[in-house]
Order: sequence, then structure tokens, then C-alpha cells
Amino acid sequence: MKDEPCASGESGEIVSRGRITMPGYWQRDDANREARYVDAEQRVWLRSGDIGYLDGEGFLYIVDRKKDMILSGGQNIYPQDIEAALVEHPQVDDVAVIGAASKRWGETPIALVVTKDQQLEMPALLVWVNSRLGKQQRLADCLRVNELPRNPNGKILKRELRQHYGDRSYD
Repeated sequence: MKDEPCASGESGEIVSRGRITMPGYWQRDDANREARYVDAEQRVWLRSGDIGYLDGEGFLYIVDRKKDMILSGGQNIYPQDIEAALVEHPQVDDVAVIGAASKRWGETPIALVVTKDQQLEMPALLVWVNSRLGKQQRLADCLRVNELPRNPNGKILKRELRQHYGDRSYD
């Protein structure tokens, strides 16, 4: 994220400002520093933590959470793009992509996969999905899991996955 406006179709962090936008966190100067963005005209904006883009007609599309974004070798990788490719496999039931430690890249994407059939070999799935991804998006690993942790609303708890699997080192 470069802290500058993005071109149409280019993903970046969503910021907002207006009279009903929250002014900040109560007695949390540290959180306020992280949440504020000041543009070239010295206007203060609130960072949403969401990644999105505007299409040619000005419609906003939210594509991911900034905390979920993987920074690998200076490239921003959006897990949702990789997850969308993986769920196309007929034997994949559920998936989450997170960043894991990489000696070479800083972070590298890995997939945690719930399969419909235990016969699906993870190395074969890795080859299958990497052939459908851009070079910078390629997964370092696919790990089979029985289920993905979710909150009561059904959202995958990637923070828990990063705590459990993110410190594995690749490269």
C-alpha cells in the first residue's frame, strides 16, 4: 500500500471521511495513528482495514481485509484470489489462504484445505492450483485440515490460522 489514490481497477485500502465518520478511538492514540490517513491536502481520512477497488463506473468492490493481505517479496497478494482458484477444484470443500514465514520473501502464501475426499493428494492439488495462478501468487504449500475455525457468523478466523500455521518457515 503506497498511501496514494489508486487508478480505476487497482486494489488499495479503502479510506473514508465525512461528518458521520468516527473521529477516532477513545483514549487510544496508538490506534488513532494507525487508523488515520492524511492526504496531500492535509485532509484526515479513516482507514477501514478493507482492500477494494473502484470499477470504471465508480462502483466500489471490497476484495479482502488488509490484515489478511500477504506481502511477499514486495508484492501484495490477496488470499481471496487464490481461494477462488482453489474452490474450483471439484474435491475442495473449503479453503483459507494465509501468509507463512519465508526466508526468501518475508511471507509466502499457504493454503489450508478441507477436502471432500481424503484421496486428494496435497502435492497434486498444489501443482493443479499453481498452474492457474500468477507467478507471485503461487502457493508454497497446501495443508489438509479437518475444518476451518469460524466465528458465530460463519467468518473464517484467519487470525487463529496464522497463529497456528503462520510460523512455519518456507524456502
